[in-house]
Amino acid sequence: MLRLPRSMLTRYERFSLYNSPYPAHDSGCAIDLYGPEAGSGTPSPVAGVVRETRTVRAPDKPYAHDEEYLILVDVDAEATGLGWAGSPDADPREDLVARILHVAPEVRAGDELAVGDSLGRLVRSGFFAPWVSNHIHLGFRTGDANPHRAQGSLPVVADVDVSALPWDGRGTVVEVGETFVRLDAPTRNGEHGAGEFVGLASDEGVVLDGGVAHYGLGGTLSPVADETPLSLLGTEVGRTDGRDVPWGSFDVFANGDRVTGLSLFASQVEFDAKVVCSDHEFELGDDVTVTIRPSENPIRLD
Repeated sequence: MLRLPRSMLTRYERFSLYNSPYPAHDSGCAIDLYGPEAGSGTPSPVAGVVRETRTVRAPDKPYAHDEEYLILVDVDAEATGLGWAGSPDADPREDLVARILHVAPEVRAGDELAVGDSLGRLVRSGFFAPWVSNHIHLGFRTGDANPHRAQGSLPVVADVDVSALPWDGRGTVVEVGETFVRLDAPTRNGEHGAGEFVGLASDEGVVLDGGVAHYGLGGTLSPVADETPLSLLGTEVGRTDGRDVPWGSFDVFANGDRVTGLSLFASQVEFDAKVVCSDHEFELGDDVTVTIRPSENPIRLD
């Protein structure tokens, strides 16, 4: 398992290993890096030499760019700060290729990159659900693997501690989108310093990651034993399978109305629960209570 260093992750406001329906993220085999979107371009999470850039057609969505982009980088693992958490005999770091998606490239084959160099501009991809914010998708392959296939990346782990934020399900709407609302809770407090990542805690104090439960499979960002039952807002949501959490059968509600779910991630800025809810009527300043109830027919988008 590749260990992604703190020096990489703190360049971005948020990250998630599981908040995606795509197989590339299964078992944490890719990471999405969110923000910042303004300024001098999208910072590269890796150092190395650009091997190839490629443009492909993306699904036709009214809110998205017509094209998707793939940037392949032959990685300098030492300069990137990558660690390895497996057998020394299986260490792949001498021959790694990074797959970077959702960036319109301003680099080309042969360019040398340092961590933090601009890759180009983030694009809103047709592969995104409408509530998903712009981000970099990052995965790694060994040099002998096909770098163009969607599946086949190595598992990665964020080499940072993520503090657990407890939540009672209540908050006030501070942002309204067509398919989501963002609440002002749960919030970090004085115990959480600058640059410290936080995430939503299960009732047991385990940090959860992913789309609860519309993406079917989530994960944990805290160390936890296998087959550990986890609950959220008083309802069991799944049992761990390694660090994966296949979600159970339950529904998410906001003020008593069924919604699509919750988008979870780790954040070094304000956390702010994101409630995914198409065709909602929430407005800025509305008080919202999120609840979870067992169900035989949960919403699934995978």
